[in-house]
Amino acid sequence: MTNTTPKDLRNAFGNFATGITVITSIDTKGKPQGITINSFSTVSLDPPLISWCIGREATLFNLFQQAEHFAVNILSIDQKPISELFASSSLDKFSKQSWSSGIKSLPLLNNCACQLLCSTEHRYPGGDHMILVGRVIQTKNNGSSPLIYHGGKYKQLK
Repeated sequence: MTNTTPKDLRNAFGNFATGITVITSIDTKGKPQGITINSFSTVSLDPPLISWCIGREATLFNLFQQAEHFAVNILSIDQKPISELFASSSLDKFSKQSWSSGIKSLPLLNNCACQLLCSTEHRYPGGDHMILVGRVIQTKNNGSSPLIYHGGKYKQLK
């Protein structure tokens, strides 16, 4: 083995298929905010915990560094445009997407495969990212197939 470059590492990590989620919350002005991430993971059933990561350079880093609650919107197979919208630098993403308000006024994207409403349990430094652990306080499972990402491309379960 040789030393790994950032490009090599990104390509290696791309071999792991992930679901696509949009993490949402409300900023200090009461405005809904969200970001596409694929670093979501389940942690524990008892207590019900999940984790995800946000880059320290992300526009919404400060929001999630302080947010007490957030929602995990697990995207459905037909929601690739939503993944791309929330990964973009567009300023008013919620005006381009249908959504509703959940508990704690958390923004919930419509027609997702599943949604998890969470309270922030822990935050940990993780290199150029922050690792967030959330306690699941409510779920909504719609039963549709998830949007998958693998090798730098969107994929479907077969």
